[in-house]
Amino acid sequence: MKYIFCVYINESKRVDMYLSALFENFSRSYIQSIIDNKHVGVNSKIISKNIKIKNKDEININLVIESSELKAEKIDLDIIYEDDDILVINKDANINVHPVPGFLWQTWTLVNAILYYCKSNLPCIKWVYRPWIVHRLDKNTSWAIMIAKTDSMMDHLADIIKNRHIKKYYLAIAYGKIQNKNFKIESYIWRDPNDRKKMTAKNPINPKLALSYGEVLGYIDDKYTYLKIEIKTWRTHQIRVHLASIWYPIIWDIVYWNTKANKEVLNKYWLKRHALHASELILNLYWKTMTFKAELKDDIKKIIKQI
Repeated sequence: MKYIFCVYINESKRVDMYLSALFENFSRSYIQSIIDNKHVGVNSKIISKNIKIKNKDEININLVIESSELKAEKIDLDIIYEDDDILVINKDANINVHPVPGFLWQTWTLVNAILYYCKSNLPCIKWVYRPWIVHRLDKNTSWAIMIAKTDSMMDHLADIIKNRHIKKYYLAIAYGKIQNKNFKIESYIWRDPNDRKKMTAKNPINPKLALSYGEVLGYIDDKYTYLKIEIKTWRTHQIRVHLASIWYPIIWDIVYWNTKANKEVLNKYWLKRHALHASELILNLYWKTMTFKAELKDDIKKIIKQI
């Protein structure tokens, strides 16, 4: 889409700020990217994103839009909430959020499903219409996940996430009986020096402070603890690492606990993934507090029925 027009402003203004305000369906980062790639000219000259424009300057802009190479696939979605700007989904476990490099997992991901469901009603990211997924978790975790459908909502949610203006609550089942009904775990965690695919609270590389709060909701078979957890920091594998560090790991966590204990859970409950579910998101949208709740999936729900 190509546009040529004259500027009418009272005082000079940065060109990227002016264009992102004018084309409100495109994010400022997108506008900056097309400027960097020489798709914007002022008075017939290629410019940089930080130059200032003035009244009666002529702007020539090419809003480059490409189609996504990702395949749109009809996959059932468990939709919690939807409007013109945002989609909130209760993601199943054992499904990837994004396609990963290589032959496997290029299809049948959450992105493929959203591309089919939303068609072209999605933000433009790096010149391609694609879903902007606000936050990510492990493939085997079920959770409430937000998807921005417009550039303006993408920018707004990015700001909320960056400034931590959101509350996130999880439900989990841990090995053992945690006696403290309310507890706090605070430690430094990050990469395991012996395995870069794992996180650790013991001598991590480049340690980062992590803080979690837990509440005991009940016990299962007098052997496991059903928990509600709020995280104050958002570290990779934070809940899994924190619970394992105090010797109450999440059941069927094949990364942070032993195989023998996991087999016991498989044989008794037929649970085939770690028992962790991101159940609730609370944030300010449309000038009010909104809460999105994701119901437990059946595999965990049938275990906690015994409480």
